[in-house]
Amino acid sequence: MSLLSHYAKAALARLRRLPPGSADRSIPAGRPRPAQPESALMIACPNPTEEENARDNHQLRGQFLARQDRWMELADDIRTAETERRATPGAMPVADLLSFGARADVVLAVEHALFDGRPAQSAPLLSGIEALESMLKEADNDMILCTIVAQAHMDIAWAWRGTGWDSQLPQRNRDAFRAHFDRARDILMPFDVREIESPALATAKSALHGAGRSTTDDLVRDCERLIDLDPRNPGSMRALGNYLSPRWFGTHARLELEARRTAARTQSTWGAGGYTWVMFDALSGDDTACAELDLEFFIEGLHDILDRKPHQYTVNLLAAYCANTIGSNFTGSDPADQTRSQIAACADWIVREHMTELHPLTWAHAAAGFNNNLRVHSPRGFAAAGRAEALRIIADLFRREIAQGNRVVFTANGPVTEPA
Repeated sequence: MSLLSHYAKAALARLRRLPPGSADRSIPAGRPRPAQPESALMIACPNPTEEENARDNHQLRGQFLARQDRWMELADDIRTAETERRATPGAMPVADLLSFGARADVVLAVEHALFDGRPAQSAPLLSGIEALESMLKEADNDMILCTIVAQAHMDIAWAWRGTGWDSQLPQRNRDAFRAHFDRARDILMPFDVREIESPALATAKSALHGAGRSTTDDLVRDCERLIDLDPRNPGSMRALGNYLSPRWFGTHARLELEARRTAARTQSTWGAGGYTWVMFDALSGDDTACAELDLEFFIEGLHDILDRKPHQYTVNLLAAYCANTIGSNFTGSDPADQTRSQIAACADWIVREHMTELHPLTWAHAAAGFNNNLRVHSPRGFAAAGRAEALRIIADLFRREIAQGNRVVFTANGPVTEPA
């Protein structure tokens, strides 16, 4: 699926810093407790977070160079970022962010034109991508620039496709989806990921499988190549798990097999975390995947991820995922819900042992199931809803301490309780 919508909303969702809830400092024994326990939480809520700021800066750099037609300078920047395997504190590859920024104007224009599904005849559906195609000819089909244009075609394809059922998709939209993917495939055809050690190329080649015309073996091969080129990037492992979900192109048996193989290949980087990253998105809304999950291995992976990447972006991501994406998705299937309840329970130790600050956007996206194509009408409201949901969940984790008249203060070393 397209990463564009997620990053665009994250880049735009900038709200003023919201102060942490003020605690009632006098709660004598026997008196009624606050109606809103979250008012007893004292936690920093930076705006923007370190991760958001880093992503924005790289995206804006790519966008600026594209607007100035400084394409070869952009390509050199991406090549340098790839060679050095540069990433944000939250492990997002800088090369991906530069590429996203470079194609953002073109793709967002199409997304805007397709917003209600009925674009006007004069809507700018092709002008932007045609300009990128012209640039590519002038740049003598530079490999890095080819990946940018190919990914722009795929992003536009997903804008046409949307997230609805294929049977409900108008023929015009279906044809546009296929045409853009066909063009992306043609652009990338001359480049072989087995010969070129480029994560940007491997990322684009892996994204081609979204068209659904590949075999499962081909999909796994290309995703494995990307993971091997940059094992520190969890996004490629999450993409593999998503593609191998039966709702896309795989089976539960193949998903389990590749999750274990990924864990083995990335053991020196993530420990058991490779298994967890592959299963991360595949578990959402899938009773069978939850029921058949190796729960002990998955939770071991959560520990290993935080031991190796204890950044607050990762802490918030995993806590929100456990408590909200999984913890609020019970379906009535006993085997699956038993697994969900134990994953949800992990939010308690993640918050208590690792959390020092709150990232509202991460919690908001977790509540929406990390839907990349989610349309956010009010970024400020979206973030505020994420903050409120996070505070509610965290307050519930500390309900016993709060009920005893304490407040919970999140320090640089984690949460501590003290008399209110």
